[in-house]
Amino acid sequence: MNVAVRDSTPRNRRGRFRRWWRMNVIGSVDHDAVLRQVAEESGWSPRYGLMIVLSMALSLLGLLMPSVAVLIGAMLISPLMMPIIGLGFGIAVLDVPDIRKSLIALAIGAGLAVGLSAALVALSPIQTITSEIAGRTRPTLFDLLVAFLSAIAGAYALIRGRGSTVVGVAIAIALMPPLCVVGFGIATANATVAGGALLLFFTNLITIALTAAFMARIYGFGRHLTPRNTTFQIVLFVGAMLALSVPLMAALRQIAFESLAQRQTRSAILARFPDDARLSQLEISYDRDAVRVRAVVLTPRLDAGADAALAAQLGRRLDRRLDLHVDQIRSTTDAQATEAAQIAKANERAGATFGPVRERIMAQVALVTGAAVDTMQVDDAARSVRATAAELPGLPPRGYRAIEARARAAAPGWQVEVVPPVAGDAPPQIAFTGGVADARALDDAAWLSNRTGRGMVVSGGSTAQRTALVDGIVSRGGQATAGGPAGPLALGWVPTTP
Repeated sequence: MNVAVRDSTPRNRRGRFRRWWRMNVIGSVDHDAVLRQVAEESGWSPRYGLMIVLSMALSLLGLLMPSVAVLIGAMLISPLMMPIIGLGFGIAVLDVPDIRKSLIALAIGAGLAVGLSAALVALSPIQTITSEIAGRTRPTLFDLLVAFLSAIAGAYALIRGRGSTVVGVAIAIALMPPLCVVGFGIATANATVAGGALLLFFTNLITIALTAAFMARIYGFGRHLTPRNTTFQIVLFVGAMLALSVPLMAALRQIAFESLAQRQTRSAILARFPDDARLSQLEISYDRDAVRVRAVVLTPRLDAGADAALAAQLGRRLDRRLDLHVDQIRSTTDAQATEAAQIAKANERAGATFGPVRERIMAQVALVTGAAVDTMQVDDAARSVRATAAELPGLPPRGYRAIEARARAAAPGWQVEVVPPVAGDAPPQIAFTGGVADARALDDAAWLSNRTGRGMVVSGGSTAQRTALVDGIVSRGGQATAGGPAGPLALGWVPTTP
């Protein structure tokens, strides 16, 4: 009777569980085979380098397009998971050569991915922050939890001989896209984007490596280590998790606050005005000292005290100082008048919003074209720039078209037109080969006519040739008319009237 009581004590139950775990769980693991597999797949190799480049290219395309399907394809071939798992197993058994080998593979792979992605983004005409890029610039505590659970699954799959599961784990933690976003941030000189993505990558890396080490110790790896070594590993794991949790928890709280502020601000503004009022625009920025709110409301009745009342009300709700202003547009039964007022207000706000952007775009266009900034024609609402290029003696119209293409690449999201300073020269001549006009020369002539706003006269040659050239120039956006049949085929400018 007494023996039965002693066997049922918590200490005895824990002892029986440990014996069962050692015999049935740890005893069923082929530790040598697992360590050999991890060692073979966690170091640098030519295949690893090729997979890094391919995964980086696919990830970058998926981020810029943006396309979730392409990103998933990139995650499927991402080779970064195994060096991180290898780092974790090296920490578990305190094998310094394995730790060094995994760190070298990770450093080379990550550096190669960041460097190549930065170079490709710098050469790309698309440098817009897409939704997929923005989603990887603000890691939170949820990202740490995803990495933690994914690492448990990956380590378990390797230990139990189900290594193919690591592919699914690589999708879950998505190691390559954050590195490409770091490269994007470097190429576009955006420290916020690069820093946020780098934090996400290191969150995944550290969490996966230490969790893999934790799982390896549970399954009997590193049994030769002393209690002091085990204590060091426990302190390392807990300390790293706590250190990562602090900034990630702060980011999560900030995102939650922004979501709350968006809902509270929208409901407070609508509640302040009549039921038939409409909130047309709402912009909220979160500075360190205050929340800045700018809104446009279409309302049948203006409220002079709305700004002060809403700032005080929302300040109490959000416990933050508010810089709030609501532009009120009186709505009428005349829909066209209301729409015109709304467009005018939007254009006014766009001028203030695009001020710094406008200056940067004009500076980029001026750098490429050599045009004076004060001579450019800029339309903020249409996001267009028209500039007369500096004269380059001997440069044909095709060269100025190339300058326009470079100017457009330097001003993503804007429509750039470059006017060549060659209006006084003769237009480029167009040759016929086998009765077919040179298409590239036609493109140059039509572009030159369109940019200078001048029409061309096609004279000489046969009637069919003149008709073909006129139709070709007009269909490409230029202006052209047929002249007389005398002489060889030639292009000239329509005379300007004094």
